[in-house]
Amino acid sequence: MNVQSELHKSLLFQNLELLANQVVEGFISGIHKSPFHGFSAEFAEHKIYNNGESTKHIDWKLFAKTDKLYTKRYEEETNLRCHMVLDNSASMFYPKVKNLALDNLNKIGFSVLAIAALMAILKKQRDAVGLSVYSDQYEYYASEKGSERHHQMLLAKLNEISATSAPENRTETYTYLHLIAEKMKRRSLIFLFTDMFQSETEDEKLFDALRHLKYNKHEVVLFHVLDAEHEVDFNFDNTPKRFIDVETGEKIDLYADTVKEGYQRSVNLYKEDLKLKCAQYKIKYIPVDVREDFSKILNTYMTERQKFL
Repeated sequence: MNVQSELHKSLLFQNLELLANQVVEGFISGIHKSPFHGFSAEFAEHKIYNNGESTKHIDWKLFAKTDKLYTKRYEEETNLRCHMVLDNSASMFYPKVKNLALDNLNKIGFSVLAIAALMAILKKQRDAVGLSVYSDQYEYYASEKGSERHHQMLLAKLNEISATSAPENRTETYTYLHLIAEKMKRRSLIFLFTDMFQSETEDEKLFDALRHLKYNKHEVVLFHVLDAEHEVDFNFDNTPKRFIDVETGEKIDLYADTVKEGYQRSVNLYKEDLKLKCAQYKIKYIPVDVREDFSKILNTYMTERQKFL
């Protein structure tokens, strides 16, 4: 065993919960700039008032400040069930990163930290959270719970994933989404983190699986996680390079500029097609870049939560 290597791995995302809380605190401190103006640091205790609800729990002080109606939530209230689904296949470990940090993330690191940040908010709001992880097999499943022990167990699993090297495998996302749909019996909000790297022939199978989740009345959000600089914009210097498919091992040698225009066109068409298909099946499609902050992730959660409850 290489002790130095093992120590290095243990230091990756050493305190995932602390990092997640930093992300959430930054989000809350900037929330007055977002569409959720008026929640303040106690947003977890409020939800938007819907016409027809009882008015006895309306927070009139908050109404005076924001001119919007919110009702107070109480600890004993039944809350949201949220299930996180993480693609842990080899392509998610791009780009290769030596030291994961807030400003130095690959796709798997970004997804792990995004899930941990969402879990921190779910914990504040006393919501239940579950987790599924898949690659070339269904690696992990934990049903939705809200206990502290469960929260720490999920954090430990996420930390373990962030500390591993890229696996040598590919995945069939649709296979495991069908399995997840079979396991989940109670209506939940489902967040799927994946780079959507698969063959064109698998696209329809994937949407069949997503429809399976929708059929069971779950709300589904697809976070399409990419390193936009390289995987969308194809920004490489124009010197001879060997590009390797990390899941199949296929190789191609070329100058980046010779294929850049066609590559960008194909990627953008693919993203537009995904967006249209998601809209067709009422699945929320959110493209995210690992070089951005986490506000898009957390704002999406806040929006979906209000619609869900």
